Parts: sequence; structure tokens; C-alpha cells
Amino acid sequence: MDVKEAINKRRAYRSLDPAPITPELIKDLAECASLSASCNNNQPWRFVFVYDPEMLKKMHGALTRGNEWIQLASMIIAVFSRKDWDCLIKEREYYLFDTGMAVAFIILRATELGLVAHPVAGYRENEVKEILGIPTDMRVITLINIGKHSEEIKPILTDKQKGVEKARPERLPFEKFVYMNKYQEG
Repeated sequence: MDVKEAINKRRAYRSLDPAPITPELIKDLAECASLSASCNNNQPWRFVFVYDPEMLKKMHGALTRGNEWIQLASMIIAVFSRKDWDCLIKEREYYLFDTGMAVAFIILRATELGLVAHPVAGYRENEVKEILGIPTDMRVITLINIGKHSEEIKPILTDKQKGVEKARPERLPFEKFVYMNKYQEG
């Protein structure tokens, strides 16, 4: 699978089946993230790969309503960083951007391996930090949920989530997000 195919195939599925989590898989995903670009090669990203069933259960307690489907994930990757680990140029804080690129590398590699890697914002950050021992001065940026896509739509999904599972949500048309040479409202 080439990069374009992985981009096209990537979907934020919620109906998940178990996926085997191995040390080799974790190393593979982490190595791909480590190759991402970052300002001055600062590599501000940090990850906690959570796959132990008891730890996953604790993590489920930190999820917000509507994210019950994450209980189907075989692994949750907590992504965190700190702004002073990366470039600070005037008011521009690069750590979020650079960490986001590393997350994209994980997502594309997982897709290439036939897995779903679904990042979410629906969690209570302080609880995640406490469960995983992440220092309070860090920023948990996202949780990436890893599993295998299930053809069967799981009953744990809400009606809205079931609808999105059947077809890729509509993407903005080219004209809505691309401007030539200069931004123009309209």
C-alpha cells in the first residue's frame, strides 16, 4: 500500500474487533512517529501505549460520554507533550503541530497494517494523567484508539455513530478550503 492509498483507506471507525498487540507493533508505530518532522528536530512527542486489560479498564473511566465504543479498542495510545520541548517563536507554539504530524504517521502506518487508529478528544485530561503517571505540567493532546475494523456495527455505538460507520462523512469541497495565491472570503 502506498501513502496515497493509506490516506484514502484511513477512516475513523468505531466498530472495532480485537487486534493483536505485540511489542513489535508498538515499536513499529513508535519508530514511524519518530521519523516525523519537527522544528529543529526537537521531537516533542511522547506516547504511553496502553494495552494491559486492567489499565485499559482504568482508561475507560476517563472517557467522556459518547466514547463508550473505545472499550472495543485493543490499545489506547496517550499522546502528550509540553510547549517548552519545541520551538516557541513569538506566540507560535510548534509542539502541537509537530506532535500532530507524528500522530498522523502512526495513523497512516496503522492503516497500512490493516488497523484502525482513531484519535479522540473525549477524555478527562487530569484523570488520564493520574492513571498513566503523566506529570501535571504535560498536555495530553489526544488518545489514539487501536483495533481492527469490524464489518459488524457494534451495538455500543450511538445511532449517530452507527450512521457514520456506514459511509465516510462528507468532505469539504476543494473550493471551500483551498485558495489560490490569496485568501478570499466567499
